[in-house]
Amino acid sequence: MFQTTVSVVGVVRGTFAEFVAGLRAAIPNALGGIVFLVLAYVVIRVALWALRGTLDALYPDEQDLVVSLGVTVAGLFLWFGAALAFFKIVGMGDVAASLGTATGFVALGVSYALSDMIADTVAGVYLLRDPDFNPGDRVESDPATGVVESIGLRKSRFRDDEGDTVVVANREVEKKWRRMESR
Repeated sequence: MFQTTVSVVGVVRGTFAEFVAGLRAAIPNALGGIVFLVLAYVVIRVALWALRGTLDALYPDEQDLVVSLGVTVAGLFLWFGAALAFFKIVGMGDVAASLGTATGFVALGVSYALSDMIADTVAGVYLLRDPDFNPGDRVESDPATGVVESIGLRKSRFRDDEGDTVVVANREVEKKWRRMESR
């Protein structure tokens, strides 16, 4: 019984010593990771602020959706890159590599699943930028003909000749449309 107690105490002491040694070895990496996260936060905030200012100067106020979309996408990429770098700094490079690879496969699947929505969004950006396609214009397109009521990132709304609102996916409008003279 005495020998069992001594061996248990020895195992506990050895485990505690290994734990303390591991903690001492991890502290520099953890501090480096914290410093990196603080610097990444500042740099990313400044980069996104500058990007928003640049996009605000390029796009008029009514196209603020495009600006917000651009800033959000850039922010996602920057923060994801910062997270991967953080994992590398704290000694988890294998996790960062695995996470990067897995995210690539997930992004491929998501982009395929959302391909129509992505096509609508890209077409919406083009329609919002087009000086000949504005709310109040009378437009003829394949799916609808009428006065443009609003242009969103994914859908455009038309008021047809019967007074009904017709909602059309931007990818369908962008394929072929023409501006008509107002009646």
